[in-house]
Amino acid sequence: MQTNICHDCGKEIGKGGKYMPYEANGKTFAKCEACHTTDPILRNFQEAEVYSRIVGYIRPIKQWNKAKRQEFQDRLTFAPTVACDC
Repeated sequence: MQTNICHDCGKEIGKGGKYMPYEANGKTFAKCEACHTTDPILRNFQEAEVYSRIVGYIRPIKQWNKAKRQEFQDRLTFAPTVACDC
């Protein structure tokens, strides 16, 4: 039988114990009922690195200066529209 360990507090979840399973990065994680009630979001994962094009080449946003990062935050994104066959 597989034992479940709480992702947040590290305690073993005993047989018949209530827990919330999470699927992330192809793995299954568990949170005990107390930790899930406190914070239902699964945390402690590596932050995704975001790349964008600026001044003709692609760089990670973390390497941009403060003004360019704020400009990126202020950008509006638009969803592509489907052409109408009217």
